[in-house]
Amino acid sequence: MKTTNRFFTALLVMLLFSSFTFSQENRPNPKYYTVTTLHFNLDNDSDANWVDVEKEYLDKVTMKNEYIMGVGFYTHLYTSNSTDVKYVQVFDSWEAIDKASARNTELEKEAWPDEKAREEFLKTQSNFYTHKHSDEIYSVLSNSKPFSGELTDNSIVYVRTSHFSYPENTVQGELFKLHTEFVDNVYKKNDLIKAYYPHRHFWGHNSTEFLEAFFLDSMDDLSKLSDKNRELIMAHWADSEARKTFFQSYNKYFTGVHGDEIYSVIPSLRK
Repeated sequence: MKTTNRFFTALLVMLLFSSFTFSQENRPNPKYYTVTTLHFNLDNDSDANWVDVEKEYLDKVTMKNEYIMGVGFYTHLYTSNSTDVKYVQVFDSWEAIDKASARNTELEKEAWPDEKAREEFLKTQSNFYTHKHSDEIYSVLSNSKPFSGELTDNSIVYVRTSHFSYPENTVQGELFKLHTEFVDNVYKKNDLIKAYYPHRHFWGHNSTEFLEAFFLDSMDDLSKLSDKNRELIMAHWADSEARKTFFQSYNKYFTGVHGDEIYSVIPSLRK
């Protein structure tokens, strides 16, 4: 099982060589994610409730911004920094990213026409966070498993960050084909995975990054995830030689370096 375990360490970085996007019925295709990493301000002594304030902004501004396809807040559960807050926005084009910010400003003025009231609200909102933040942009890749079911307060997002290797003499299209086979026969058949979204670096600090986001109902389901994936792997590649050959085809495409983070989902702060 050494080959299989190494595969899980790398988690499908072959998508480096693909630029496909996934589609959702009756919706434009998501093309980009912007991920802003914020940090809670532990010195904030405001009586305001963080969820209530962000929900007000969501309802009055973000929900009305036609350039933003979706948003979500994800807070630290198991990450390297307990103050972490990930604010994720989804866009259908590069132009939409640029237009969304200007549209937010317009909608803020509509929501709080009194300048003083608007400034006070935005100050209350910003005081929840420190001044330090970072921004990354990721391009959406194909072979997603679109979300099904309902999000609850127990829902989590497991994010795995792998790093691309750059092997020579690769066959164009081979990696996408292999990835499709894996996702179709493992992730899409694993009922514990409510959604799976792969995306790769587009703009940010590390061009080798490949991120995979797994939406799960609970931490308990996360503890079962590897065993269920392994069961499905053994079922699809029952022959040990075929299994070895399949995973060896992947191994040359990744470094084996990866990181794991788990975030809580805030169901009320989603578009």
